[in-house]
Amino acid sequence: MKFYVIGDVTVDHLYHLNKLPRPGEEVTPLRASMKPGGAGGTIAVTLARLGHTVTLAACVGDDPFAEYALSRVRESGVNEAAIQRSASHLTSTITLMQTADGQRTMISDGAANRQLDPSKLKKKDVEACDALIVNAYSLIEGPQREFTLQAVEYARSAKKPVPVFTDLGTGAVNKVGTGLREEALNSDYLTLNQHELQALTGTRSISAALKQLGEAGAQKVVVKVGKMGSIIWTPTETELVDAVPPEGAVVDSTGAGDTFTATFAHAILSGGSMAESARAANAAGALAATGFGAQEHPITAADLAVAVPKAKKK
Repeated sequence: MKFYVIGDVTVDHLYHLNKLPRPGEEVTPLRASMKPGGAGGTIAVTLARLGHTVTLAACVGDDPFAEYALSRVRESGVNEAAIQRSASHLTSTITLMQTADGQRTMISDGAANRQLDPSKLKKKDVEACDALIVNAYSLIEGPQREFTLQAVEYARSAKKPVPVFTDLGTGAVNKVGTGLREEALNSDYLTLNQHELQALTGTRSISAALKQLGEAGAQKVVVKVGKMGSIIWTPTETELVDAVPPEGAVVDSTGAGDTFTATFAHAILSGGSMAESARAANAAGALAATGFGAQEHPITAADLAVAVPKAKKK
């Protein structure tokens, strides 16, 4: 299968702490690391490792961090033809602090990512793909937003329409909130977590939020609900798909949601039902969290066959 992915690539500075520091407080991390990351990069790398042909549209700076941010992308064989370089903006970085009990705080700089030039988007590249995957960070602002909206239009108007998967992100929803609703609804599959769902709709419960999206025209929604797994929703069904516990300890949730989204799209295009695909995605997201860094634990088709035998047999 051929995927076209639009999203951020970053260098992640990760700090694992006993507790988050108070203002003015200095703390020593239990572990500190620097890893390639970004939602777009992680989705693209996951799909490539699962055997797909992947084109990634992203923008990096003309600086030493650029090569590091793209290192896993390159190792995985992702097509870099749509990677752009900005001479005036630095490669994006994220500083993330998290504790063992799940508390997180971060500093995120969109930087070069937001400068993705829409004039360089090639219509034929989108139309030639089997699916377009858009991360909400690419819909926030700047030229990157225009690039993404145009790509979605190309996918929609293609002679053979290209299905669009839109994945929200906490930072994007926190910044734009309900302003992303139109873009979220203009997709075939919407994936997001509970916080993002409620922020997108301005509601206080999952059921109320899904009801609102349904009334607005949503067709297929997947809600990530952490240790509980995920909820699949269509106008005719709602189902909780149980989590798939990984072999090994969960040490870092960075990128787990992006791995989930990539695996869900992989499973759907491989012929899986919504429930089967969500279960495979649950397994992949959990496996991703057993390594430090968003792209450090490779997810393979063999992993999914072992983790989700029921989905494999159907």
